[in-house]
Amino acid sequence: MTAATRSSVGERPGFTPGRDAHRERQRAGAILVIDNYDSFTYNLVQYLAELGADVEVRRNDAITLAEIAERRPRGIVISPGPCTPKEAGISVPLIERFAGEIPILGVCLGHQAIAAALGGAIVRAPRIMHGKTSPIRHDGRGVFRDLANPFDATRYHSLVIDRATVPAELEVSAWTDEGEIMGVRHRHVALEGVQFHPESILTLEGKRLLDNFLAGLPPA
Repeated sequence: MTAATRSSVGERPGFTPGRDAHRERQRAGAILVIDNYDSFTYNLVQYLAELGADVEVRRNDAITLAEIAERRPRGIVISPGPCTPKEAGISVPLIERFAGEIPILGVCLGHQAIAAALGGAIVRAPRIMHGKTSPIRHDGRGVFRDLANPFDATRYHSLVIDRATVPAELEVSAWTDEGEIMGVRHRHVALEGVQFHPESILTLEGKRLLDNFLAGLPPA
């Protein structure tokens, strides 16, 4: 079985090719996780599953916009990944197509893809942050509702959203003490991004943040 195939079926034990693949295609109401070829993706999947979500995973080049529309997921999570939003497969087109129709949470690269989809610029960060923690300050709304303020979070990135080009549709929802953007939220629809990694064990409020995302979804 190839890596892409393992990702496409969620790597669940007991998967039977053919019969179960058909059930996967027909399942609606799951949380769709777009895997940007990142080692952290299945940490996100594990947290979401522990929080009670039915999770389906697809690589960023292994699903089409039409297939997403057919699946009718309750929500979409766009994972971290290497490179820039331009190399993130379907991530940016997905946001352009489904923002306002399906709730979306972007993590790290997924967060940057949200800004890019709306016209923002992604630039090199003043400091490269790989496996380092920072205090995250936030506005206490959306996915940050009822979280400690600040809280420590793990960062793995060398790019950030350029604050001078933040699209008018987005508000900055979280930031570091140095003013780097750590979260964005659409002003009118259910579209949020976080630059840090909520799935990291060192992100103390990460699981609660994901729970807030799930709590804001429409009923299955």
